[in-house]
Amino acid sequence: MREQVLTRNVLFTQTIQVRRREAKVACEDRGRRQPRRSRSAEVEVRAGRVTLQPPWRPNRKLPEVPVNVVLVRELDPPYDDVPVEWIFLTGLPIEDAAQARRVVQCYTVRWMIEVAFRTLKSGCRVEQRRFEHVDRFLPCLAVYLIVTWRTLYICRLSRALPDDSCQRVFQPSEWKAVCQVVRRGSPPTAPPTLSEMVRMVAQLEGHVNYRRPEPPGPPTVWLGLQRVHDIAMCWQLFGPEATTEHQDV
Repeated sequence: MREQVLTRNVLFTQTIQVRRREAKVACEDRGRRQPRRSRSAEVEVRAGRVTLQPPWRPNRKLPEVPVNVVLVRELDPPYDDVPVEWIFLTGLPIEDAAQARRVVQCYTVRWMIEVAFRTLKSGCRVEQRRFEHVDRFLPCLAVYLIVTWRTLYICRLSRALPDDSCQRVFQPSEWKAVCQVVRRGSPPTAPPTLSEMVRMVAQLEGHVNYRRPEPPGPPTVWLGLQRVHDIAMCWQLFGPEATTEHQDV
């Protein structure tokens, strides 16, 4: 299949950014798990329709399967690093460069989709909800999708704008309460940065900063946000800035 697509003309070339990757296990020998450094890579994109031959069966004949294939290959990879090469099988049209580019763009957001589903299943535990009827389950799923979106938004924003004020997404009652609980002291007069706040939120659920230099992931942040909701409510009712109306309640 790869050799067939390599005979097709190059539709377009593009420069992509390759992220750094570290091997989690020293004995790992799979290509996609090997360490690599951050760099810019020039890739070429080819596409073609290929017919997959079915396996032989003694009692029946299986039909052939035509598929659309998009090949993304690095033109001049460094000799000491793993080259970039992706092969996509798709049902989307690939007749011109614009259609092939769409397939590649869909793949670039695949990992974020995987993280969203992981947050739904590990953080929100949506698979453990038993409502017996789908009409009861769908409203719950709609709410959890909003929670998942907010969790991913906070995580991505804290990585894209780590030095911005956390008040972009957190209320004063939230960051002040979390600062007092995590740091065990009076909250600062100025709000912490987004990066600092997200790490403190993750610490509420057991994230250890000094052992994990990388930022916390969405499932940990989602569990920490549940604690933030409880702590902020207590801050509003009983904290130093609680109003008389809240105290009476």
